[in-house]
Amino acid sequence: MDATCYESNMRYPTNVKLLWECTDWLHRLLKKVCGEKKVAMPRSKYLKWKKRYVSYSKMKRKTKKKRDALTRALLLLTEKFSAELDRMEGEHGLAFTVDQYVRRAAARKVREQQYALFHHGVRPEGRIVSLDRPYVRPIVRGKEKKPVEFGAKVHKFQVGGIGFIEHLSFDAFHEGIRFRKTVLDAQGLTRTKVKIVGADAIYATNKNRKFATGNGIRTDFKRKGRAGKHEGHRKKLAAAITKERAARLEGSFGNDKEHYGLKRIRARTKATEILWIFFGIHTANALEIGRRMASARLAKAA
Repeated sequence: MDATCYESNMRYPTNVKLLWECTDWLHRLLKKVCGEKKVAMPRSKYLKWKKRYVSYSKMKRKTKKKRDALTRALLLLTEKFSAELDRMEGEHGLAFTVDQYVRRAAARKVREQQYALFHHGVRPEGRIVSLDRPYVRPIVRGKEKKPVEFGAKVHKFQVGGIGFIEHLSFDAFHEGIRFRKTVLDAQGLTRTKVKIVGADAIYATNKNRKFATGNGIRTDFKRKGRAGKHEGHRKKLAAAITKERAARLEGSFGNDKEHYGLKRIRARTKATEILWIFFGIHTANALEIGRRMASARLAKAA
């Protein structure tokens, strides 16, 4: 068992990019509403800050002074456009689409989070990183090349090389607490007692060790305390389990991403993105089963 992140196809988010997306979208919506109701657009410094944002985005070295000035202005513009839309909705009885209501709510939430972060240094919970995908959260993975990923975190286990999704969430979670449930799920699917489990060091908590020992499950966890009588045999078994897990499960993550469309998921909604992941993983399973059936048929014919 192990967890990975299947990333969404989105640009790397920064605070300025996110605020500009909200400001630009709210301005376009306000312009559309004013055109439909035949009223003048409220005065703002949108064009001035649009030019400054374009200049800022082209800069190779973005100074803190310019970033702070742009952030402060975009916070004010976002608040102004949101307030104007609320006012016009009350005065003219506007009927927005569901998508427009969802985006307005997301833009309002982004403004609240960025205001708290900019003025008070408060890191928000449930941080929004994309106006198009407000359900996506930053997943801190701690990798050397890519410490943070943006997409769905999936806890997956394999039985005989066939993968199963145990848990999927766009919010970060600790996979170590899912050890017991994963073992019970595997036993329920196969109707066979689990005797060997391969998992990395994050699962090696005292609670998981106690559960594994109490149920006679062998693992590749690093030993705590004194070596037992059969320490040499235990080390060989642990090395074999680790090798098998690395080759099969961790190899399947790369295989899913490279060959089954899960490297950068291009879905546009949360439900479609979840469905995309399920199809990718289970298509890989179906082809693996098909290859095994073909090999068995050839062996039988020979």
